[in-house]
Amino acid sequence: MNRPSVPRYNVLGVGVSALTLTQTRDLVLGVRGTRHNGYVCLATVHGLDEARRDPAFRRILNESWLTTPDGMPLVWLGPHGVERVYGPDLMLAVCDAGRARGLRHYFYGGAPNVAEALRESLGRRFPGLQVTGTYTPPYRPLEHGEVAALRADIARAQPDILWVGLGTPKQERFMAEHWPTLDAGLLIGVGAAFDFHSGCVRQAPRWIQRSGFEWLFRLCMEPRRLGPRYLKTNPVFVLRALAQLTGLKKYPLDKNDLG
Repeated sequence: MNRPSVPRYNVLGVGVSALTLTQTRDLVLGVRGTRHNGYVCLATVHGLDEARRDPAFRRILNESWLTTPDGMPLVWLGPHGVERVYGPDLMLAVCDAGRARGLRHYFYGGAPNVAEALRESLGRRFPGLQVTGTYTPPYRPLEHGEVAALRADIARAQPDILWVGLGTPKQERFMAEHWPTLDAGLLIGVGAAFDFHSGCVRQAPRWIQRSGFEWLFRLCMEPRRLGPRYLKTNPVFVLRALAQLTGLKKYPLDKNDLG
């Protein structure tokens, strides 16, 4: 594997990669022409809540090549110089800069027709973008024959980056299970980026993204789906983070689990 190690900092027992968006983009671009470099997770408050309740999922985040601070609270808890590495922004940055290197992309995920709409939208935005394949999976685990078909299609497409848009924790579990057997350079789970960049879902204005209140914007847009997640998860995360910062509770980071 052609992947340099990156320092991590501990947030509730998850090792979050201490990076900026530019640094992450450049690391991703560096996998051009190589295979089996692992997977990248974009860590959010929701993802860390899942990790606290599920040790197996926490191990997936810690065994990734990179687990970047996607949510602003994770940035605030990090060392000086860390920036938000937001999935939709990372996708745009890599697609843009990757054109000069001939980077090959594959889109896996989304509702029916979303991956194709994403291909068309990004192709218009970034002329010369190489998207060598798309795949819309069913809303259930892949069957044996479907896994074989996906492997064959990716082997044909030879992507440097396999973008995975299934939502957390489904996309991280998919990447951890399948990256060793897929003929791709790197898998990156970007969740809602598929919906945003295909034009299917409205994205929060930039000033809201930077404020740390993007969750509130998304809650207003999709209250039924996101209400239970945000209204329960965010307060619990704040309490746990305060407990870690003040030393009231320890959340050990198992160094042996780090990828």
